[in-house]
Amino acid sequence: MDTLPFTPVELVAIDPARNIRRRWRVAAYRDLFGTVIIETGWGRIGAAGPMLARSFTDEAEATRYVRMLLARRRRAPRRIGVGYIGGVT
Repeated sequence: MDTLPFTPVELVAIDPARNIRRRWRVAAYRDLFGTVIIETGWGRIGAAGPMLARSFTDEAEATRYVRMLLARRRRAPRRIGVGYIGGVT
């Protein structure tokens, strides 16, 4: 994932005992002008959730942003009590 754009990443966090069924997705692509667009989506599995798209003119800044997002997902066990695992894209 060191070069942008990359294959979309989808993660899921599931804990049936606590009724936790979350999904999170990040995708990076370039628009027609060469700007890097980082698009994230999240929410409950099976429901239409919010999406956020941010644009970056600097690829290094976009990469740092994606790394920060992924680091937050790695801290999920502390925050929500269950970790994210790779899902299907």
